[in-house]
Amino acid sequence: MTAAPATVAPATAPEGTTSPIVVRSWKAPIGFAIFTVLAVVLFFALGRGDQTTSFRLSEGRDAIQLPALELPLIATSVVVTILMVAITVGAFLLVRAARKVPLWLVTVFAVLFLAGFLTWAAAGATVPLVGLLAGALTVSTPLIFGSLGGVISERVGVVNIAIEGQLLGGAFMAALVASVTGNVWLGLIGAMVAGALVSFVLAAFAIKYFVDQVIVGVVLNVLVLGLTSFLYSTVMVPNPDLFNSPARFERIALPLLSDIPVLGPILFRQTVIVYLMYIAIALVWFGLFKTRWGLRLRAVGEHPTAADTVGINVRGTRFWNVLLAGAIVGGGGAFFTLAAIGSFGKDMTNGAGFIALAAVIFGRWDPIRATLAALLFGFATNLQSTLSIVGSPVPSEFMLMLPYVVTIVAVAGFVGLSRAPAASGKPYIKA
Repeated sequence: MTAAPATVAPATAPEGTTSPIVVRSWKAPIGFAIFTVLAVVLFFALGRGDQTTSFRLSEGRDAIQLPALELPLIATSVVVTILMVAITVGAFLLVRAARKVPLWLVTVFAVLFLAGFLTWAAAGATVPLVGLLAGALTVSTPLIFGSLGGVISERVGVVNIAIEGQLLGGAFMAALVASVTGNVWLGLIGAMVAGALVSFVLAAFAIKYFVDQVIVGVVLNVLVLGLTSFLYSTVMVPNPDLFNSPARFERIALPLLSDIPVLGPILFRQTVIVYLMYIAIALVWFGLFKTRWGLRLRAVGEHPTAADTVGINVRGTRFWNVLLAGAIVGGGGAFFTLAAIGSFGKDMTNGAGFIALAAVIFGRWDPIRATLAALLFGFATNLQSTLSIVGSPVPSEFMLMLPYVVTIVAVAGFVGLSRAPAASGKPYIKA
């Protein structure tokens, strides 16, 4: 589902020229119609009676306690469906008039559908809304680190398929170093070094030897998976107390900020890695669009020949920024072992790197948008767990598919709008 633009040519053309062509994209209204029909089927054909869904807005330790939000199923279903139908009709009229469906309208539609779906799926139960959103942020953290690294790498002209390997290598090294040294900070640094080492191999083959970047990335993912699995079986499993029992970052509640209703428990009762993620998002955005470093980086990714003409070292810029991207992704891998789980396991990233890569494309190679896309995918992943707990009638098989269905729908809807950096994936051979 997407806000696809409609490109309109001038209404008239000079005499002797070709008639103007109006290009309309019907993705958004068609997507709205599909989800509206789905809502009607769920809310009415598969209705769950006159029940009430409770949304808990506060936890027991919150300084300010908010009352639970009670939503009657039938009334909520009717209101949500009417509003979704109205938005769908409005989207069709906008596209018919060759106008763009605004992003805010897509957002409103998505929120309405989600509210109605949660009310229906958890009818008669209580949804811990704060816990749901806080869990979504936790699941999204490595995805966000991965997407930030992907944005930097692709903005400089190197396709980073190896995000999965960088996350997995970072997770392994974080557990190993933190276990041996007993210091979580050294484990975090070790994870960043591991991610940078994977990126070093990617950069060496892609930039110096002009090997296809996609092939190198895929091979690196397989290599890191095999290497970490072998070391896990031969080193960690025989002696887990020494090599796979790292200390963990504790959650830190920031004074005052953590007491803000709803948002406080979600954003400001997190581990140090999450707080570092907030800083990384701001720094990457500011660096890319507000500094000389970012201008040079984007120039190399868009038009390396022109950048070389004005004295920018194209290969050097690509090499060092790909290493930087790998270090950021590796730091995200440390979240698995030093914050979330507390030990390393085979293939524990479970495809997170590929979802992060999808977030890069979905976010149109922008760090803020890629972060929001990663949060969406993280929310879908955590939603399946929450709905299973509250006893949702949705089949468990579909719940397992949910994060990937959301990923496919989102990327399939937005990929047509996205233009990758012009030189991304293309080796630069100096004349």
